[in-house]
Amino acid sequence: MFKQLARGVALTASLALLPLATACSGSNDDASADSEPTEVSAAPAAGVVAPAKVEVIAGLIGCTAKIRIDADELREGVCHAKKADYIITTFPEEKYKDTWLDSASIYGGTYLVGTRWVVAAKPEQLGGLRSKLGGTVQQLGGVNPAPSAS
Repeated sequence: MFKQLARGVALTASLALLPLATACSGSNDDASADSEPTEVSAAPAAGVVAPAKVEVIAGLIGCTAKIRIDADELREGVCHAKKADYIITTFPEEKYKDTWLDSASIYGGTYLVGTRWVVAAKPEQLGGLRSKLGGTVQQLGGVNPAPSAS
């Protein structure tokens, strides 16, 4: 199950990077300056306010992350703790996380989402992590093609 989740997340990360790598900005306007601030969810137990690094999140979970993607748009690490395997993805800006989540919604799944970070694991593991990391548990839709009638 973890291997399928890892492949799906890796594919999602690749898809998320494609539009970011090909996009260019011809404007000096900073649209984010006029937008509403993102709600920051502090981790109640740890007292840590996101955004955090992959290694920091892994430490709070109780594992050591092995970095498998280190790009300008995101960093992703995998780690194994006593209860589950985790995929931790962090982003330098909130807009990259939003693009990643949009791409991941094609595949569906449940994620713990914070300010500029996402943790993927089995849904039953994410609720317990919320008390350590903060964030919100989000269920993404997924696209299931309808079977063709022959």
